[in-house]
Amino acid sequence: MAHNSLKKSQKLLDFSQRFRQSNYVSSFTNFKSSQSQKFKKPNRAAVLICLFEQGDDIYVILTKRSSNLSSFSGHVSLPGGKTDERDTDYIRTALREAEEEIGLDPALVDVVTVLQPFVTKMAGNVTVVPVIGILWDKQAFNPILNAGEVESIFYAPFEMFLKDENRREEGRQFEGEKYLFHYFQYEIDNHVYVIWAVTASILITAATIVYQRPPDFEPRMPKFWNKNHSRL
Repeated sequence: MAHNSLKKSQKLLDFSQRFRQSNYVSSFTNFKSSQSQKFKKPNRAAVLICLFEQGDDIYVILTKRSSNLSSFSGHVSLPGGKTDERDTDYIRTALREAEEEIGLDPALVDVVTVLQPFVTKMAGNVTVVPVIGILWDKQAFNPILNAGEVESIFYAPFEMFLKDENRREEGRQFEGEKYLFHYFQYEIDNHVYVIWAVTASILITAATIVYQRPPDFEPRMPKFWNKNHSRL
């Protein structure tokens, strides 16, 4: 829930309104009522795109996965994971996983909307649903990392995912479809993080919606990841 006693960022207030009104996204209230059957299917996951303001910029919370994990060890990812029997919807999954991984209290997150799902066919055919949330009170968040899952946490400028700086691309092909993999390199506190694959694709898509402009590069992402890629 939002904290009304705070002086809210005008940028985030504007972003919130855009998210709720955008044709690219589904209202999460409508999404919840239509997802009950789909939610019960296996290989479903949700991730949290949690935004906050710092200085004059909007940042997104990212993590580096533990090197001890059996899958995607050491990769940069958004907080999140697969659904389980405790969850009632994807919003609950994203918030629960964020709390378990980095100690983010769900009460601090103002959920704005839910993006269309991404299907990672090259990684077990998992359907990943991005949940957009705003952290109005960044000072109230004191990260507590689950060492078994998360090696580190960092905050990246959200607009970075629309810029051609510190980005490289790699041409790939899957089942006859040619597309681009995008790699964003971000350095902070003497650590270099690389954001790529479906995480980069989700962030490019979300940033395009938030800033209401296309990226400075050709996305050409896999169509099987998300049906809205044709709009980018």
